[in-house]
Amino acid sequence: MDTRHLVDAEIVPLLELMPAGTYTRETLPAIRAGAAERYALLPAPEIAPVVHTIAGPGGPLEVLVFDPAPGTPGRAALLHIHGGGMIMGSARLMAVGPARMAQLLGIPVVSAEYRLAPETPFPGPQEDCYAALVWLAAQADAIGLDPARIGVIGESAGGGLAAALAQMARDRGGPPLAGQFLIYPMLDHRTGSDACPHHNRSTGEFVWTRTSNVFGWGALRGDYMPADARKGWFSPSLAEDLAGLPPTVILTGSLDLFFDEDLAYARRLVDAGVPVELHSYAGAIHAFNVMAEAAVARAFSRDMMTGIARVLAIPRA
Repeated sequence: MDTRHLVDAEIVPLLELMPAGTYTRETLPAIRAGAAERYALLPAPEIAPVVHTIAGPGGPLEVLVFDPAPGTPGRAALLHIHGGGMIMGSARLMAVGPARMAQLLGIPVVSAEYRLAPETPFPGPQEDCYAALVWLAAQADAIGLDPARIGVIGESAGGGLAAALAQMARDRGGPPLAGQFLIYPMLDHRTGSDACPHHNRSTGEFVWTRTSNVFGWGALRGDYMPADARKGWFSPSLAEDLAGLPPTVILTGSLDLFFDEDLAYARRLVDAGVPVELHSYAGAIHAFNVMAEAAVARAFSRDMMTGIARVLAIPRA
């Protein structure tokens, strides 16, 4: 189904800026290189990160700390997990977003440089993110944060990893999360495959498609069979029990491939007694907020910042 006529007019230029790619193991290096070139054109982040190297499950792991007011005690904090379909992206290259969040919210935002698939399949990326959370929670005095007001945020694959991390922290009795903020999150490994539970004819035509999704999830899965107790850590939609997860804000586009799985996850969270704030934006495709001046992207940014501030009890002027 041709859905171009449904795309918000201010978002249409994104179709050329971020064309849907053909993902294979052979094309992946070139796709990564092209994405890196595009990210290199972005302006410098508003806050220069302080890079820490911590002990990760697979060796040294970098975390980037964006702090608008170093040394200020008792603040909320965010762990940010970047997107990229599980197969590309970089905290260093994608620093503009978390730096902007830190500046606007007045809190430290820490971005994890997790390992990518297929070189590092499940559970490597998830364990990297968990190590970053454990490290962040231990820095209450050093960074100046309230360990009871730590949230996790991620977009696309990062949103899926954020949802997985919330489940891991709950299941392991790890550092408590005060909130999870899921930006068009990649939650269900079945989407786009023959086992897909959703058959929406208007979603997933642009940027990140069904074939892209099947490749990304396959790269992450490796030889893992999602049938054991960790299946929700791999693909959050597979979790049998969502009770006990933190208050959640989900933002997605009505034309995004992940629209249906995001709404389904929101419904299950509500059913499990988890407070949920859900936003869907008409005419919005995957990564639509890249067009930052579009009215729909401005609405998204307002809703995201307001939701984070409310859940993490951050005073705003």
